[in-house]
Amino acid sequence: MNGGGCRLNGGGVMGGDGRGGAGSRGHHTGLITLEDLESFTEDDLDSDPASSGGTSQGEGDGGEVMEEEGEQEQLLNFWQDIGRQHRVDIPRDMAEPIQQLTVELDSSQDRQRVPFTLLMRHDKMEKRRYEKGRWACVCMKEETYEQSICGGFMKLMRYICQQNSSGTYLGMTIPIVTLVQTDTSHSTLGRQVTVAYYIPQQHQQQPPMPFDPDIAIETWPSAVVYSRAFSGSTNEVSILEQIRTLTAALDSADMNFSLVNPSLGISFIVAGYTSVAAPQRHNEIWFVDRGEA
Repeated sequence: MNGGGCRLNGGGVMGGDGRGGAGSRGHHTGLITLEDLESFTEDDLDSDPASSGGTSQGEGDGGEVMEEEGEQEQLLNFWQDIGRQHRVDIPRDMAEPIQQLTVELDSSQDRQRVPFTLLMRHDKMEKRRYEKGRWACVCMKEETYEQSICGGFMKLMRYICQQNSSGTYLGMTIPIVTLVQTDTSHSTLGRQVTVAYYIPQQHQQQPPMPFDPDIAIETWPSAVVYSRAFSGSTNEVSILEQIRTLTAALDSADMNFSLVNPSLGISFIVAGYTSVAAPQRHNEIWFVDRGEA
């Protein structure tokens, strides 16, 4: 696969300490994220003794292929080692998507933003309207929240990186969103989450179908969203903190918003725009107003 570089820059919804360099990645408070994969560079690989897997040397095209395969194997082994520390299995078929995420083949490539209309801005909050659109969604319910997020992202990575009926790299859109649910006190996140990727505009009418039966192409109706930006890491603790902050801000601003069946839990969305390698990370917490459309 060449595909122009499959880079999920917008995947930042899982835990991490935000530090760069291969040596720091084994000490994350969360699990492996797409941000980690993207920020892991070839320089990191070359400078990390633990990741040396005997890259083959050679001359001409054959040597280049052997070197590429050696780098791919080193990257896979590195992330499998980290995954085992956190009870996450990184299967061998992730080797090529991981390498595509690692090597920035087209760093200038624009990433499509999910289109919306700004309705109102108040303090650090925005009220937006998102129109109906097609999303690739995967529902996960692993033993831990972090495992669910990691598993969902890996499935979407494969879909974006040519494991679809078009056989092409689909291109990146931002943000990557994760639907989470809390109890009424916002003290606990539900284990079941939905990770979703907005289908690029050129594929909205006829989205390529995923090979993975766990990925569903869904049409989301138009929705009004209250959004609040935040920076830093995105793990279970920080997500709950941001949910409580947004809820308090909505209450204090006397916003007219509607909860549907709050006794059954309340749904929020975590939106990630930038990688852990970025000096200023851009994340948002969204509340979807079910009373408006």
